[in-house]
Amino acid sequence: MLVKNPKFEISAVSPKQYPKNNLPEIVLVGKSNVGKSSFINTMINRKKLARTSSEPGKTRQINFYNMDDLFYFVDLPGYGFSKMSKKEQEQVGNFIEEYLFSRKQIALIIFLIDIRHSPTVNDKLMYNYIISSKLPFIILANKADKIAITKVSDTVKALQKELNPIGDVPTFPFSSERKIYKNDVWKFLDDFLNI
Repeated sequence: MLVKNPKFEISAVSPKQYPKNNLPEIVLVGKSNVGKSSFINTMINRKKLARTSSEPGKTRQINFYNMDDLFYFVDLPGYGFSKMSKKEQEQVGNFIEEYLFSRKQIALIIFLIDIRHSPTVNDKLMYNYIISSKLPFIILANKADKIAITKVSDTVKALQKELNPIGDVPTFPFSSERKIYKNDVWKFLDDFLNI
């Protein structure tokens, strides 16, 4: 898919702020520094549409990015970042939960994991949380440029075996540096959305 006119539409913390149309939403979840904003920018060949930060935990709202009025990429605040106060963490957790369990437009969740590390306790909690939502999802093993290209395939398989041993969740490598992986993800999204 070639996205010609992507745009940031709105940041939201409650349902009354969500976009009012019925476009499908592809939701990005993962820990604070896993590269959700970089994923969006890489997929649409932009450098700064989704704001990236060297300081993890800056995203405190749900950000909706409109892709040519065909669908949204929705960037959720990352988890596992300790600089937020307990109260802030609770507030963010509550509006994420409200979004994931009430939003009918969610078509797919993209669960981003750092390919270099075994899934953390928080990653496993999020995985189980996504399973409980009963929404379709894929796993993206991000930062694949940080390991040797010859090890990517085996590392993705090992990651899938740990998180999803029965192998029923599509799992892809990804990198904002090595753009070779994005075509596979686009092909999946094109087929999935059928638009």
